[in-house]
Order: sequence, then structure tokens, then C-alpha cells
Amino acid sequence: MRILIKLGGTLLDNADSRERLAREIAALAAEPEYDIVVVHGGGKQMTRFLSERGVESRFVNGLRVSTPEVIDAVVKVFAGSVNAQLVTAFRAAGARPVGLSGLDAGLVDAEVLNPELGMVGKPVHSDGRLLDVLTRESYLPVVACVAGDAAGAIYNVNADQMAVACATSFRADRLFFVTDVEGVRDANGQTLTTVSAAAANELIRQGIASGGMQAKLEAAISALQIVPMVLIGPGAQTGIIRLMLGESFAGTRLIS
Repeated sequence: MRILIKLGGTLLDNADSRERLAREIAALAAEPEYDIVVVHGGGKQMTRFLSERGVESRFVNGLRVSTPEVIDAVVKVFAGSVNAQLVTAFRAAGARPVGLSGLDAGLVDAEVLNPELGMVGKPVHSDGRLLDVLTRESYLPVVACVAGDAAGAIYNVNADQMAVACATSFRADRLFFVTDVEGVRDANGQTLTTVSAAAANELIRQGIASGGMQAKLEAAISALQIVPMVLIGPGAQTGIIRLMLGESFAGTRLIS
């Protein structure tokens, strides 16, 4: 079974949760029936990095406006410190991690999503052959949400969209969004166990799902066209990675 696991940046900002999730994923990756790829964000770390340098973070529909100054930080933080911290956590957990970004071997190419957002990229092509090579040899690819293009541009890509692009080219059987919330919530704040694509679109239309959750649901809806099973689970729950393989868990299952 091929599994693409997207880890949210908030979970990675805390050493305890980062190391626990690394142990859970490493244990699964050690089992021969699973080929696993990890995609990660790092939004909280990015905001802190920019703030320390006097750069204000601006968001539109959950996406960070990316000036040249922000793109420089994207490479330093996402593909640099955050990726390295996660790779070392996986190594300590006994896995064989390989730190990557979408820039490597044309793993994910992008184009400008909206000129008003600067160099925020929309994934337009993903070449999963590198992921195939690595997982076949029992390596664990750990991919930062940075993309490029054939002309040498660098794009800041929403990590959820990055996960969908990689899941598509990797031909994943399951896509796990491991996040810092319990799951998708309704208008009353209750976590929904199952959400259809139509219901997810309605949550967005009504403004119930906004910001980061809006971006996550939009990515999940697009993933359902390719990936048979898409799940959103609470990363704070011990054992969540194994639980997401079962029939029931404390999160949300997305269905067509």
C-alpha cells in the first residue's frame, strides 16, 4: 500500500510531537507492505522567521503572499531548517529519510497561481519517479513544500496542494492530512466523521471552513479525483498514524 502523509507545520514546531509522529511513521515504514512519502509545511515557523526580521505576513484565502523576500525565507525555512529537523527526527526513529523539495529532479513544477499573491505556485506537473526509486529501496522521502519550473523559478506552494501533487504522481492509495485540529467541523463546531466533496464545498461557500481549513478541503476535494481514500486526522492523538489505517478514527473521512 502506498501512503502519502502530509504533516502540518504546527505539529512540527514542537519537538515532542515531531519526534512522536516520526516514531509512528518510521514504525509503519519499516513494514514491507507500506511505501510511505511524507510532505510537510512549516507555516508557523515561517511566520516567526519573517516576524523576527520585521517582515509582515499577509494571507489571502489561507495562502501567504510571497514576495522575493518571502521566497528567500521559504527556501531557508521549509527546505532548510524544518526539513532538516524532521529528517533528523526520522533518522533517530530508525528510518532512512531523504530530505527533498519539489525542486529536486522536477518532482513538482508549478506556475503562478495569482499575480496578486506573488510567487505562490499552483502545481501543474509532478514527476514521481524519484519517489518510486527511493521507496523501492526502503528510503523515506521527506518533501518540503517548495516547487520550481524548467526556467529556474522558485515557488511557495501550499503544503496541502503539494501533498496532492505528490500523491498523484506517487499513485498513492491513501492520503493522510495529519493536522493540529480534530478534523472538519460543522457550523456548531462539531467534528464530522465523514464529509462528501459537495458538503465540503458547501462548508467553504458558507464560510464555515475558511483560511487553512478551506485550503485543506480544496486540496482534499481535488485529491479525490485520483486518490481512493483521503483522511484528515488529529496529529495530537497518540497513535494517530496507525489509527488512520483502521475503519474508524477521531477525524474526518473525505468521500466523493
